[in-house]
Amino acid sequence: MATLRPVTIDDALAALAAGPGKLLAGGTDVYAAAGPRLAGPVVDLSRVAGLSTIEAGADGWRIGAGVTWSALRAAPLPSAFDALKAAAAEVGSVQIQNRATLAGNLCNASPAADGVPALLALNAAVEVAAAGRRRRLPLADFILGPRRTALQPGEMVTAILVPPQPEGAAAVFHKLGARHYLVISIAMVAVMLAAEGGRITDARIAVGACSPVAMRLAGLEAKLVGAPLELAAACAEADDLVPLSPIDDVRATASYRREAALVLVRRALAEAAGRLAP
Repeated sequence: MATLRPVTIDDALAALAAGPGKLLAGGTDVYAAAGPRLAGPVVDLSRVAGLSTIEAGADGWRIGAGVTWSALRAAPLPSAFDALKAAAAEVGSVQIQNRATLAGNLCNASPAADGVPALLALNAAVEVAAAGRRRRLPLADFILGPRRTALQPGEMVTAILVPPQPEGAAAVFHKLGARHYLVISIAMVAVMLAAEGGRITDARIAVGACSPVAMRLAGLEAKLVGAPLELAAACAEADDLVPLSPIDDVRATASYRREAALVLVRRALAEAAGRLAP
């Protein structure tokens, strides 16, 4: 099995353009899916300069595709990223967090991917590149379904882009599983709230593991804007979760997932509102 080890993004893209190859970053999903042997050419991205940095600018934050969950947790980021950092603490074990990358979590496209709801609540986008071209996709347009993304042949994710966030925003992540540690979610929720004068000025709520793709609850978000902070949790009703499409599986029934998601949404809203209360 040939392994290519490019040192620049252009070199990596040239390697992909030359023929089909398996991209390898942290490897925590790639090797698990491959079984005893990883077949085909491998493009090892671990030495590529620029993929493992987090940069802040006037347009927001650029999180390189090679940034690990541990590096994200250690980064000095504003409070709007607190839900993403909380999700980072739930990704596998500490050893996995030291190797696994944010971009890998997105490219794996699991309905229960821990990072997706928090990134949706940040209005994140995905930077995708191929030899000679780059494009930017909202995260909601990048993940198409279970194990399906919008990546085309010869393309790779180079960064996750987060636009400027409300100053002093409160962000909360809650995850429900059969146990607290090393578990696939039954349901998970990320909430971001901003407020002024005791009233909500911005609200973003995303639910994961309750649909083929994690999704925002746009109706509830609209209902929350203008509401008093103390009524944030009470605004969430069962009808607000109608867009979700949970399934029955070995971890939970669809009805249990829907009920659990509502409880998690209310808890997250109450916690975020409490952090913003005057």
